[in-house]
Amino acid sequence: MVTINLPLADGRVESYALRNSPLNVPKAAAARPQRIAYAAAHVVADPLADNSPVGDAAIDWERTIAFRDYLWDLGLGVAEAMDTAQRGMGLDWRAARELIRRSLDAARTRPGALIGCGVGTDHLPPGPNVRVDDVIAAYEEQIEAIEAMGGRVILMASRALAAAARGADDYARVYGRILAQVKEPVIIHWLGEMFDPALAGYWGSRDHSIAMQTALAIISDHSDKVDGIKMSLLSKEKEIGMRRRLAQGVRMYTGDDFNYPELIAGDDAGYSHALLGIFDAIAPAAAASLARLAAGDRQGYDAILAPTVPLSRHIFKAPTQFYKTGIVFLAYLNGLQDHFIMIGGQQGARSVIHLAELFRLADAARMLNDPDRAAHRMRAVLATAGVH
Repeated sequence: MVTINLPLADGRVESYALRNSPLNVPKAAAARPQRIAYAAAHVVADPLADNSPVGDAAIDWERTIAFRDYLWDLGLGVAEAMDTAQRGMGLDWRAARELIRRSLDAARTRPGALIGCGVGTDHLPPGPNVRVDDVIAAYEEQIEAIEAMGGRVILMASRALAAAARGADDYARVYGRILAQVKEPVIIHWLGEMFDPALAGYWGSRDHSIAMQTALAIISDHSDKVDGIKMSLLSKEKEIGMRRRLAQGVRMYTGDDFNYPELIAGDDAGYSHALLGIFDAIAPAAAASLARLAAGDRQGYDAILAPTVPLSRHIFKAPTQFYKTGIVFLAYLNGLQDHFIMIGGQQGARSVIHLAELFRLADAARMLNDPDRAAHRMRAVLATAGVH
């Protein structure tokens, strides 16, 4: 039995014995499920580069693309250059464009590989002199670049628009202009303020019910250019309410990392597809559970996915924008990268207490694919905090 000393919130250290065997997911189980499922993928930093909070992102391209291959091997899609990849928190537009180019090149070598590409306005810093027309031009610049590479667009929320807009009409003008131009239907991303405080009041109101009306009207007016909407408000009630009001043919992609099993399974009135950051961390469970759901085995689906929810809720706990640290830490524990270094130094955004609890919850969810290796790597991290 593998044991490890883990710190507790009260300052004590406990001897913890790992309790669960890893979830075994053969690649043959990764048939295309009934639900469209994207994992928003993280980037692997170059650990030997000068990764500073204010410098350019130094990325280990080989390991980053290898992680996308891992997701595709499991039958999941890749949502590229999204907030899970530290977009806007270390990954700028220049690096994001290169990441998208490399990922699209890799996808072309894999028949059936699903990939969507994050498009935003992050090269346009918000400020008092930024106008709505500047936001439109910024979106157009990124869309032109991604479409020229052959990428499908995931239309990310804009900090610059949140700062410049004076009401719902400005959102209608920006999205109407952009949707009229895109070559293929896009996925719109409504990222809540719990993920990015700069996006508070998106769609022209801090009241989510009023904001939802604006978003629904925009989607209805341009439904032929909208594949779906990814909703990241961490509220199953709001997502279900919006899902039931979407224009015919427009999909809901859950971005709810707290309630995803229920939302994906759905109800008599419909279900959500998935575009989730947590699917980066729990990819084997996501693949296996979706295969069970496609086979009509709801009990098997719940048995696999339900134990991952406490892990996800912990990784995404407030301040939620630092969830990427937990995502990368679990990839490190599982040998999907050889270090726990992040661009911008974000590995320091969560405490060792947080990481120790993540380790326990990952064990409970059967998400440690090699317990001996995971414990060895956990000990190395804890040693830096004086825990032996």
